Amino acid sequence: MAFKKQAMIDWATRYKNLLSGAQNDTIKRFYGAAFSDKFAAIKDVPFVAMDFETTGLDSTSDDIVSVGLIPFNLQRIYCKDSRHWVVRPRRNFNEGSIVIHGITHSEIDDAPDFNHIIEPLLQALSGKVVVVHYAAIERHFLNTALLLRLNEGINFALVDTMEIERKALKARQGLLGWLFNSKLGSLRLGDCRQRYSLPVYKNHNALTDALATAELLQAQLSHHYREDTPISQLWS
Repeated sequence: MAFKKQAMIDWATRYKNLLSGAQNDTIKRFYGAAFSDKFAAIKDVPFVAMDFETTGLDSTSDDIVSVGLIPFNLQRIYCKDSRHWVVRPRRNFNEGSIVIHGITHSEIDDAPDFNHIIEPLLQALSGKVVVVHYAAIERHFLNTALLLRLNEGINFALVDTMEIERKALKARQGLLGWLFNSKLGSLRLGDCRQRYSLPVYKNHNALTDALATAELLQAQLSHHYREDTPISQLWS
């Protein structure tokens, strides 16, 4: 299935510029080791799926309560190298968010501040292309969390499985669907997985959702892209 090509982002140049302007040593190391080869075939790209559970959906007033990471490539998912942290938010921890992610006040009371996981988190992301389901959450929340604690934000290349699915549904919809403004279908993680006959997982656990996102990308790439597709056609 052919998708309309998006403008390619030169992350090699962007990372070089970000590195030159960075002040924090951990962030500098992250930029210095970032994967930036825009010509790399997706079969050769090291990915890491990342998911956050948060106190809400507004990165300017909410905060991160848990992080899940799992590295993978097109052939394998490296479960033994996965990471999961529960952290104490500095903002807006309320009963409504507990209902969604199930993390309780007692767990938060015993958890470290996000500041304590910044270094291992960025080390785990280092040298890989980040994969998320809905870029606005992980990209904006991580940037805001670092601004709040280090007075310095972060930017990074990522692949968004929600955006890939949106394009796939739009291509499947075709001209008639576009003319009649037909609905594309749900872009929720579980609903996207169902289209590829992937197993049903319980939602709103950061590590489980990271695994679900990794499996979804593997399925999407297998169905819609050639293995020699350059990563620059996917990342943003």
